[in-house]
Amino acid sequence: MNFDLAPEQRKRYDETLAGVRAELACPSSPATRAEWRAAGRLGLTGLCLPKEHGGSGLGALDTALCLEAFGRGCATAGLPFAVAAHLLACAVPIRDFASKESGLLAGLATGERIAANAMTEDGAGSDVGRLATTARRDGDAYVLDGEKSFASNAPLADVIVTYAVTDPTAGFLGITAFAVPRDLPGVEVGSPLEKMGLHGCAAARVRFSGCRVPDRYVLGRPGQGSAIFQHSMGWERACLFAVYLGLMDDQLDRVVAHARERRQFGREIGGFQAVSHRIAAMAQRLEGARLLLYRACWQLDQGHAGRVAAAAMSKAAVSEAAVANGLDAVQIFGAAGYLTGPGIEARLRDAVPSTIFSGTTEIQREIIAREVGL
Repeated sequence: MNFDLAPEQRKRYDETLAGVRAELACPSSPATRAEWRAAGRLGLTGLCLPKEHGGSGLGALDTALCLEAFGRGCATAGLPFAVAAHLLACAVPIRDFASKESGLLAGLATGERIAANAMTEDGAGSDVGRLATTARRDGDAYVLDGEKSFASNAPLADVIVTYAVTDPTAGFLGITAFAVPRDLPGVEVGSPLEKMGLHGCAAARVRFSGCRVPDRYVLGRPGQGSAIFQHSMGWERACLFAVYLGLMDDQLDRVVAHARERRQFGREIGGFQAVSHRIAAMAQRLEGARLLLYRACWQLDQGHAGRVAAAAMSKAAVSEAAVANGLDAVQIFGAAGYLTGPGIEARLRDAVPSTIFSGTTEIQREIIAREVGL
């Protein structure tokens, strides 16, 4: 058992971090297409996509390490989150389930084309079995009708990965996955939603009104949608939260530097046990979360039987650590941490939704309980 990175992994991490700091240290809110193309030049939009389609062909752990560097090098987590959602919730199912004639992978690895994930509905959040969006067969196509309530990347998206009920009598076997080109008639994307954080990632509602989707844009087989969604969530839960490891690395560096520089009552505040122990707890949470995430990614790469539980444990641990560390960072910086200029509060706002998306913490604990035999 080796807990150290291989030299090539360390080199790739360092090069990614340097590239992000040089080109994407302070991306726009929301991020622009030019910034997406910059992420593409750094290889970030195609980390785990096939080399023949412009990607790097990396496995889950190496993908996560690069996303970790991305999160560390960016001042906010919005663009790293957006790129990770594009890659893991959208490009991965396209990679693994799209037909060759669909041409859907073209441009995704380079950031020239952006993908959005549209699963959540007003009545189907944690309970994804309550989808109201339908797709009825019509000749050599499906006609989609319904509305998705929270689709990350939708305002910029060129293709929208979505899920609809094709057989209402079949339960979870009656859901089908689609990759819908944005320019098909009947696709309507709403205005960007106003959010607490992750401002670099634009999100919007998506409406399908009699949208005729040719068969070549069906992912997998009809009725396979639930399995495809869970497959994409396996990648997202294992890899995306590496962005938050990077965020916490940067945050801890800044907190330690502040505790050494800030003086009160004639001494550095890091010399007070109330501060030093809070920082020690931040480091402990970060390193525990990191080990769980690396293990989850390794198990995904190995096809390990425990990979579902490992990803759920990792997702819960990283997201809860990110929120707790964000609160501690604000407390240590005091009034300065509450101001928008230093960016300490931004890290906290970006962390809060991490316990909600990709399955809430409560859903992760349900998965863990099931996987241990309850």
